[in-house]
Amino acid sequence: MGKDSLYQHPTRSEIIELAVAEGHDADIPSNAGSLGHLPSNSPAPPQKHLRDKDDPEKPAPLFMDKDLEKDLEKGERPESVSSEEEEVVEEVSENDPNVVWWDGPDDPQNPMNWPFPKKWGTVILVSAITFLTPLASSMFAPGVPEVMQTFQSTNDMLQGFMVSVYVLGFAFGPMIIAPLSEMYGRLPLYHSCNTMFVVFCIAAAVSSNMGMFIVFRFFMGCFGGAPLVLGGGTIADLISREQRGTAMVVWMMGPTVGPCVGPIIGGFLTAARGWRWNFWFVAILAGAFTMMSMILMNETSAPIILERKAKRLRAETGNLKLRSKLASDLSPRDLFTFSIVRPVRMLTRSAICAAMSVYVAITYAYLYILFTTFTAVFENQYHWHGGMVGLSFLGLGLGSLIGQFVFTRYGNKTANKHLARGDFKPEHRLYIMCGGGFFLPVGLFWYGWSVQAQTHYMVPIVGTGVIGFGLLMTFMPANVYLVDVFTVHAASAMAANTVLRSLCAALIPLSSQKMYAAMGYGWGNSLLGFVALFLVPIPFLFLRYGERIRMRSTVNL
Repeated sequence: MGKDSLYQHPTRSEIIELAVAEGHDADIPSNAGSLGHLPSNSPAPPQKHLRDKDDPEKPAPLFMDKDLEKDLEKGERPESVSSEEEEVVEEVSENDPNVVWWDGPDDPQNPMNWPFPKKWGTVILVSAITFLTPLASSMFAPGVPEVMQTFQSTNDMLQGFMVSVYVLGFAFGPMIIAPLSEMYGRLPLYHSCNTMFVVFCIAAAVSSNMGMFIVFRFFMGCFGGAPLVLGGGTIADLISREQRGTAMVVWMMGPTVGPCVGPIIGGFLTAARGWRWNFWFVAILAGAFTMMSMILMNETSAPIILERKAKRLRAETGNLKLRSKLASDLSPRDLFTFSIVRPVRMLTRSAICAAMSVYVAITYAYLYILFTTFTAVFENQYHWHGGMVGLSFLGLGLGSLIGQFVFTRYGNKTANKHLARGDFKPEHRLYIMCGGGFFLPVGLFWYGWSVQAQTHYMVPIVGTGVIGFGLLMTFMPANVYLVDVFTVHAASAMAANTVLRSLCAALIPLSSQKMYAAMGYGWGNSLLGFVALFLVPIPFLFLRYGERIRMRSTVNL
């Protein structure tokens, strides 16, 4: 390797940030390398490849001290390794002739060096796919009564479950997709999952009974979760840290706004062509995006690209010692274990992860309670029919959009102020959540009693806008807080959050119709509001006691 390839080694914070974007813990190699099995409060030691004493040709695991597998949830952690450590790491890598790396900082094989149209074209395509799959989760909600009539069912529980079962797929699919992407790369997972998503969209469109329909919806969710798992990593592969924020905002529009925009389209489509055309519409768009991705997209994962390069060089030179600089010693079993076992341990052993995940899960379940009941509410209370029913979701979508803008614009101001002072703690992320948490119960009371009193339809729709705003003020700060607390193992904490959130969103709405029938819309939504009000103190408690809890807590992974 020439001296021109000696460009800056990434800092600890950059490795952690990249790992979070890629959806895995920072002790699994990413485009910037890995931290090994490190506690989140320790600086990264040099990544030297030791030799296994039984097999000198085989590199030993980077860090074998069992104590280093603990994430202590401490707030006092350096944001980067020292310059001395950076130099040692780079020197060891560069002086080893058997390490395969990029051919200089301008290597065209490095996705960071791809032409502007190719990079941003990929970002736009991935963002489009990521918008489509969440949109499909709720798009046919206005057509639920027609589905019930088609399959001759009067079961209130199934009426809600046919919508929320999609989110159940979001809980299970990513746990398999994430480790597979580490083994085989992102591109094969995009192509296979997109193709299977189209297949199950078509299957749902031609379903002949309720059982088939629900099963196919579940598998739509399993495979539709792929862009949510892979998209952040793809953007991190392509876009520099300085420009990544803009790309991430574009990509995050899908999961934030897609579920709220879907029913607006679905309402008019159902009225014009019937409920099955919701799935044909999604299948057509997903098929087009899949074909475009097969033609235009390339593998972006640096560990995979460099591993292929090392394999090619080993075949050409006969030097079997050649090894990618980002090669992982983790077996497939390790990757699946990290993907499944670590989140469960986080959820059951960390008070911070458990409390935040419960808060987010309950509020996310409220979103799908509204998705599964809006059609009945506005048909019964306001006698809306056809495409008009889809417009009842407009307030929720606009509120979510405003919430995302407010958090993006103001959410980091307090944290940045403390970072500039040098006294930053993860709890500084919670100030906006403390204020934003009150909007959710207020919106539920507003929506419930205005619908009960049959006020002008704009009154409950504005109430749902307040709910949407409150939901984003809960989701976004909670996720960022978990990342700042767990750092190296942030992806496992996020996975724990996602699994619990998806399970609650799939199961809690099943009783919503019976709740409204028994309590009415006013007291039914008030019950939800009182539960949301009961959860409001959680960020206040962590703001005051969070550091103390972290200093006393030990999570063994």
